[in-house]
Amino acid sequence: MSAAGRAGRVILVGAGPGDPDLITLKGAAALRRADAVVYDALAPSELLDLAPPGAQRINVGKRGHEAPTRSQEETVELLLELARQGKTVVRLKGGDPFVFGRGAEEASACSDAGIPFEVVPGVSAAIGALACAGIPVTDRRYAASFAVVTGHRDPTRVTEKIRWRGLAESADTLVVLMGVSHLDEITRSLIEAGRDPSTPAAVVEWGSTPRQRVVEAPLAELVDRVREADLRAPAAVVVGDVVRLRSAIHWCDPRPLAGKRVVVTRSVEQAGELSAALRAAGAEPVVVPMIRLVPVEDPSEVERAIAQLDDYDALLFTSANAVRFFAEHAAAGARSLCEPRAQVVCVGPATAQAAARAGLRVDIVPPERYDAEGMLAEILHALPVRGARFLLPRAASAREVLPDGLREAGAYVDAVPVYRNVRPEVDAAAVRKALVRAEFFALTFTSPSAVRRFVELLDDESRAAAARCATAAIGPVTAEAMRSAGLEPWAVAAGPSAAELVAALAETVGGSR
Repeated sequence: MSAAGRAGRVILVGAGPGDPDLITLKGAAALRRADAVVYDALAPSELLDLAPPGAQRINVGKRGHEAPTRSQEETVELLLELARQGKTVVRLKGGDPFVFGRGAEEASACSDAGIPFEVVPGVSAAIGALACAGIPVTDRRYAASFAVVTGHRDPTRVTEKIRWRGLAESADTLVVLMGVSHLDEITRSLIEAGRDPSTPAAVVEWGSTPRQRVVEAPLAELVDRVREADLRAPAAVVVGDVVRLRSAIHWCDPRPLAGKRVVVTRSVEQAGELSAALRAAGAEPVVVPMIRLVPVEDPSEVERAIAQLDDYDALLFTSANAVRFFAEHAAAGARSLCEPRAQVVCVGPATAQAAARAGLRVDIVPPERYDAEGMLAEILHALPVRGARFLLPRAASAREVLPDGLREAGAYVDAVPVYRNVRPEVDAAAVRKALVRAEFFALTFTSPSAVRRFVELLDDESRAAAARCATAAIGPVTAEAMRSAGLEPWAVAAGPSAAELVAALAETVGGSR
């Protein structure tokens, strides 16, 4: 029990083989209620964003048996101490906690200490990484059995040896995890134990991620082929006739942004949709948030507007964020947003969806242009404006195109700030270094403020490097902000969605640029 009397617990969660979308629903739910997340090097960093903003995030840096940030004993003590403080602790481990993840040791330690614990299984790389490479571990034509073995010897048990002869003779498919650094010894041992040197084999590096690479070769030639390709850990080795099936069932076709690292400058809370769209196109998203959205410091103005909501003829939303913060203010004041007298106008489909989720009836969405200019034109066309009262909940710093245009047409407009856009903490030196080293293929921007703040981080050398990256803007306003900052946009999305932004980038990259 903590001092407050709340019992802590440890939840061992398998993160899956690498793709953050492959975590289980139960694992994601555990992260969302965590007070602390203790994670390994192979756990996808995007999953950390599922934890509440105030949750501790502690990297214990373990990858196989290589140079951990903390020893296993220190990690166990950390878990127990956090739980004793009354915290819900998620122990996030790559793959499955009980497949060479030392999860059983940590569960035993919790049991011995009287700490409640739970295990959430994950998709092991032994199956998931191979499936994403088009290699099944079983198939009734080729394999009725498979075995999974670690290629790393536990440094605490150096005298124990893997029984390669038994494995070579008994399992149709053999999967070796954490074995690429000992691949020469492993292949030699299997051949000496009786495995046919011509047996199909493969190594899958960074399986299920945009960085995935696969090398196939007969068992006797595998080491040379892997060295030629310079494959490294993390990697899974598979030996068996099932490898023959890869040519026919390799479902993960080359994607337009395959293997390219793309910077996402959206806030952490909003980066998920764009990151998912980039991964679907084969890219590796790198979230470098330039925006953090917080409520206004003084809510009195929006509280007055909500209290007088029935006095307005129209309620205008220029972003999903404005909807979210307005709805939060209304909920805090116990004001229902269902069936307001005012007509509800949203700048685009995504904002309309957010309004619908908040319980609002959406009356008008511009048919084509999803920005302030398009919204103004549609309002002037669809609504009586002169003498009408409009409520515009928005960011503390926003363009005046919409309110000024409506006032010029004779309307009364209350433009009320409901949230602020503040600068998040970012490791600027690391961003500059990565740009200079050409570690990023592309930069994406979804607002003018993100453009300005990103450019402000840079020095002359990194600014020149940024100009050499592919670039994409969510719309014409953001594109113009990029030009003003010295970044010529390669691609401008046809619409306001993350999918359209990624499609525009992919099309441009595959075209003449």
